[in-house]
Amino acid sequence: MANQPAVAPTKTKSIGKYIRSSRAELKKVHWPTREELKNHTAVVVVVCAMATVALWAMDTVFGFGLNLVVR
Repeated sequence: MANQPAVAPTKTKSIGKYIRSSRAELKKVHWPTREELKNHTAVVVVVCAMATVALWAMDTVFGFGLNLVVR
């Protein structure tokens, strides 16, 4: 029995290791400044509004065309 597998760490040690490694990874993250966050949020809102208008317009046009075909 010389080739016995290593004993798995206990759950508390695994959780502690996970938390430590998560903290280490979070320190590597480039967090945006307040201005960057405002700018990116504005871009997302504007693009969503434009997509909404485009989809509404296409729905209206296709609906009008379908009504012409069905009637």
